[in-house]
Amino acid sequence: MYKRLIILSSIIVLAIGGLALLGYHSISIWADGLEGTRLAELAEVAEQIRGDVKGKLDKFMQQEQNRPYTDYQYYSVPDIPANTQQQLSLVVSPLAGRIENDLAFGNFEIEPDGSLVTPYYQPDQSGAAGELAIKAQTHIDNIKSNLLPKLGTDTITSIETWRKLTPPPPLREKEPDEKKVSSEATDKLQFEAKGPKSRRTEYQIESLQQQEQKTQVIEQQRQVAASNIAYRTTVGQQQDGNISSSLKDSEQVEGDLLQKPASAGAQINEPSLTRHAGTIDSAPAPQGQLEVQEKSEKLFFDEAGLQLGAIDQYGAIRGTLPQDDTVQIRIEPFAPIVVPGGSEDSIFPGQVFLLRHVQIGNEHLLQGFKLDEKRLVEEVHDSASRFIREGMDFCLGKAERQNAAYSAILDFGFGTVTLNLMEIDPGWITSQITKLRTWYFSIVTVVFIAMVLVILSLWRAMRAQVKLTEQKDDFISAVSHELRTPLTSIRMYAEMLEKDWVKSKDKAQEYYKGMRQESERLSRLIENVLDFSRIQKGRKKYSFILGDLNECVTNVVEVIRSYAAEAGFAVKFEPGEIEPLTFDADAVTQIVVNLLDNAVKYARNAEDKTIIVRTENQGRFVVIEVEDHGPGVPHKQRDKVFDVFYRCDAEATRQTKGTGLGLALVNKFAQAHNGFVQISAAKPHGAIFRVGLAVQP
Repeated sequence: MYKRLIILSSIIVLAIGGLALLGYHSISIWADGLEGTRLAELAEVAEQIRGDVKGKLDKFMQQEQNRPYTDYQYYSVPDIPANTQQQLSLVVSPLAGRIENDLAFGNFEIEPDGSLVTPYYQPDQSGAAGELAIKAQTHIDNIKSNLLPKLGTDTITSIETWRKLTPPPPLREKEPDEKKVSSEATDKLQFEAKGPKSRRTEYQIESLQQQEQKTQVIEQQRQVAASNIAYRTTVGQQQDGNISSSLKDSEQVEGDLLQKPASAGAQINEPSLTRHAGTIDSAPAPQGQLEVQEKSEKLFFDEAGLQLGAIDQYGAIRGTLPQDDTVQIRIEPFAPIVVPGGSEDSIFPGQVFLLRHVQIGNEHLLQGFKLDEKRLVEEVHDSASRFIREGMDFCLGKAERQNAAYSAILDFGFGTVTLNLMEIDPGWITSQITKLRTWYFSIVTVVFIAMVLVILSLWRAMRAQVKLTEQKDDFISAVSHELRTPLTSIRMYAEMLEKDWVKSKDKAQEYYKGMRQESERLSRLIENVLDFSRIQKGRKKYSFILGDLNECVTNVVEVIRSYAAEAGFAVKFEPGEIEPLTFDADAVTQIVVNLLDNAVKYARNAEDKTIIVRTENQGRFVVIEVEDHGPGVPHKQRDKVFDVFYRCDAEATRQTKGTGLGLALVNKFAQAHNGFVQISAAKPHGAIFRVGLAVQP
């Protein structure tokens, strides 16, 4: 039985240990999963920011790519329907009056002769001087100092140099789907999170690259293109030379940038310039005529040398032009060029210019603008502010930060911006894991303690079962012995009387008395066994009636007195003053009989063979005491002697009679009366058994 308990305990310990190890491993996996999930969230936020920034740049570049080439000069001649006699008019550029345009700063055009054309204001308008003129002059000086030296002086050479500086990207078979790219990036991050954790990812933003744009080819009327070329050639040189001089008179000039010059006349053959709806119109002239009124007017010709018309100093067309021919205009995509001259806090390695090549017939020129780095960073900051999630923070910079939970490198092709995503509470994951581990170890500890208690309980139960089995075996042996002894005596006495071997009447009387005493002893033994059986099965019934306890105890003492006298004991009864109370007479009789029988058996070798029986009223309880002067009960065994089948000596070596049920029944009967049993030492030696019976109301 013990072997089976050891095997069962080992299995339980191994199972609990295995579950504990598996649980700890699960927590580690959960911790990795929590970190991976958070990393995936950070990557998702970075991807959303990248997508938003790319969307803004795509929209901006699409707008700039679709911008007409004529917007890069202050005045331009718009397209008119073919084969019409509609007058030519001058339109003010939508870029006039401001140098910032979304992410573009300072749109400009490089002419074939190397001069610069800007659309900010009319070159001879001194009223343009001021803050705008200062910004424009600074911007032009920057272009001349940093951009043109890198491109070269000649425009054709500049175009070739520019193309070498911006080689076209490799062709793609298919444009990637943004949603698919986003999904693949997130899946990649989630996959990486399962293994070594990647906290840095590069995000390509190709919006400013040439491969994201397409070359435009348009057809324009030759007269319109020629008019724009003539006007641009005229004002390009003026702008290059007049901006500085206009700065001197800036404080004296007020009024609108579009104020028309005072010298503009209203004659039918003179250019009549009027301002309305953002355009300056010229009066029509008869078809086929060409009038040259002033020396300031310039003639212009087509590619074959055919004189087409004249344009005055304000760009007004004099005369009409043939409308039966067109010219092809090719506008190539923008490409970035990085040149020196950036600020110290710039996130890019230098100034970023976006240039495109425009070809009008055989005329080549470059158009472009400087990328507004500050505005670009603001747009990235705005996107990050909108997509950042709870518990996250961010900062932009050149390099990664050590305390960043995730670094997204936004690569624009010519430079990068580092988006550092950080946790507001960096230790929240560690805190969550610590809490979970604390709960886990607490639960494991409780389970381990419970397991130990269960094993100990099983061990004790098994020991109790083994001990109970031994006690039952002892009980059977004791009952057999106790039954055999009185039966042997009764049979012997009966046989002697039957064979008339007793000649004396007194001797016969003695045998009859012995038969009666053995029969009473046998009856008490059988009654104890039956009472124990009834109590164990819950079938014991009590009859509580009002009676005199002292009278009941007196009757028992008188019956036992002769039995005790044969063993040399004298029984004394000392009744106390007890009012009638409710009790079960049979149970009280059994209590007194068993206590007296126990005293006779265990105090047989005492020098003082006096047994004292007392009754006493102690308020809530009525106490019955039986005192002997035998060896007494060891202190460690005082609680055990009332257990079923318990005996102080082993059955094989014991010298006292009994079955081990007497005191157990005394305890059961006392509990039935809501009472108690106690053992105390008598003086000078011996034992006092006290049984308390609760006084029934």
